[in-house]
Amino acid sequence: MNEQTLMNKYLRIFRQKDLSMKETAMCWRIECGSGWYDLIDTLCYSLQRLTDKAGHPQVEFTQVKEKFGSLRIYTDGASDLQWGLISFAEDLSEKICEKCGKSGKLRNDGWIQTLCDDCQKKR
Repeated sequence: MNEQTLMNKYLRIFRQKDLSMKETAMCWRIECGSGWYDLIDTLCYSLQRLTDKAGHPQVEFTQVKEKFGSLRIYTDGASDLQWGLISFAEDLSEKICEKCGKSGKLRNDGWIQTLCDDCQKKR
C-alpha cells in the first residue's frame, strides 16, 4: 500500500490534502514511513465506519506524521471513541517498524525511531 492508495481509499478523511499550507498541514501529505501505512489504513477504516454506521462525526486529518518515534495524527474534531482509536493507533505505532511494518521498538541513537532489528542494522 502506498500514500496515494490510502488517500484515494479515504477521500473524506484526507479531504484537506489539496488545501494550501495556510489552511492545513495535510498539504505535506503523510509524513512517516510506509511501515505504518497498514496501521493508518486500519485506523481510517474504523473511523469512517463509525461515521457511516454509527453517526459519529466525519473525521478529517489535518496532519499525519512521525514525531519522537511514533505516529501522530491531528484532526479537527472527533467523538471520544474516535479520539480513543487515534490514540490507540499512535501508541501501537511504537511497536511497529516505521520502515517495513514488522514488529519493532522505539530506538534512540540521537534520532528517535521505531524500527525492527533488521532496519536498525541498516540504519
